[in-house]
Amino acid sequence: MKKILPAAALIFAISACQQPVVAAASVVAAPQAARVAEEGSGLQTAIFAGGCFWTVEAVFSHVEGVQSAVSGYHGGTKRQASYNLVSSGITDHVEAVKVVYDPKVIRYDQLLRVFFSVIADPTLKDRQGPDRGPHYNAELVPLTAEQRRVATAYLAQMKRSGKWDAPIVTPVAAAKTFYPAEATHQDFALRNPRHPYVVRWDVPKLAALKRLYPGVYRSEFKPG
Repeated sequence: MKKILPAAALIFAISACQQPVVAAASVVAAPQAARVAEEGSGLQTAIFAGGCFWTVEAVFSHVEGVQSAVSGYHGGTKRQASYNLVSSGITDHVEAVKVVYDPKVIRYDQLLRVFFSVIADPTLKDRQGPDRGPHYNAELVPLTAEQRRVATAYLAQMKRSGKWDAPIVTPVAAAKTFYPAEATHQDFALRNPRHPYVVRWDVPKLAALKRLYPGVYRSEFKPG
């Protein structure tokens, strides 16, 4: 006998970032940043929200200079920072990835270019790819004053570029608490290369990264 899912479980099943659909993901060659990040030496950290964190993590984990990419939940409360609750859309979190990078190899402005070229469509609010809900909103979360200046300048440059047909709505968000996601969601694409979502959404984005930016593409997945 087929098992009937409770309503809450059904909502989770259709809202979680594991529902491949046939629509194509957009890839846009975002402009090179006019405002270059001046970050000095030493590792830097920034947070990016761009839909399902499996995809954000997968792409950044293949970028040269990225030391780690950790999936998690930005904002909201610690008590509600769980995949089941966040995926239901009832919390104040967004799925996000904390990226640690070496600015001598890859600068913050270059990460922004990769992010908007390959990972996130800046014209979409509360959705990316097949995923819908405020927990999938694309947001830039700078953790330093320099990152904030660069992010603000780059969004303004993107709006002037004319590369996108619709208005750009991705915000620069205030930094809040970042809660690492459960272990099963870390390095997800590396551990689950045949997962339907990974095959349908992550693999094409990695191919786009390699095609658009071969100089920063790293064939090996850097575990978080």
